[in-house]
Amino acid sequence: MFTGLVSDMGAVERIVPRQGGARLTLRPRALDVGALVLGESVACSGVCLTVVERGGGLVSFDAVPETLSRTTIGGWRPGSLVNLERALALGDRLGGHLVQGHVDAVGEVVSRAAEGQGARLVISLAAPIAPLVAEKGSIAVDGVSLTVAAAGRDRFDVALIPETLARTTLGDARPGTKVNLEADVVARHVARLRELAGPGVSGDDLSRWGYGGTR
Repeated sequence: MFTGLVSDMGAVERIVPRQGGARLTLRPRALDVGALVLGESVACSGVCLTVVERGGGLVSFDAVPETLSRTTIGGWRPGSLVNLERALALGDRLGGHLVQGHVDAVGEVVSRAAEGQGARLVISLAAPIAPLVAEKGSIAVDGVSLTVAAAGRDRFDVALIPETLARTTLGDARPGTKVNLEADVVARHVARLRELAGPGVSGDDLSRWGYGGTR
């Protein structure tokens, strides 16, 4: 589990194909690679990946074909910049929102405009996750926790402050840039409940699915 607060950026050092997947090796700018534990999870531009090697200032992850096909990782090349966040520890402050590192869809930056000292991005929105994105709700864009400024049927807006532009890959996002999108996990579960319940959700439905209960 992550918060969507990016702690560092890394550059792709090399990509080695492996049985349809790939081993990705990154060089973080500031993250202490020596502190990483083999097997721990790191969000790489919003994708939860497992540390398989580390040392010499480098950290490596394996990506399976499913990950390459459903995220932007398939388009990474040596030199590509990646947002990095270590997994949340119990007791940490939740400064962003709950992010799982499970990408729902890939979006594309439609437009970018200066807005005060920051910038406003309009990003395309795939139909399957459109119902999960609401104005003033939360969304993770390339692993960055953001508030939805406006939401339509096929696109949404986010307003980026100077800190976000300076500390994440979104500072370089331009029309045509592909980004990983993860909808709010709470919205995902509410949508699933509505799907199972049909036109309405009753107290009996919630009880049957394990929510609530009698005392």
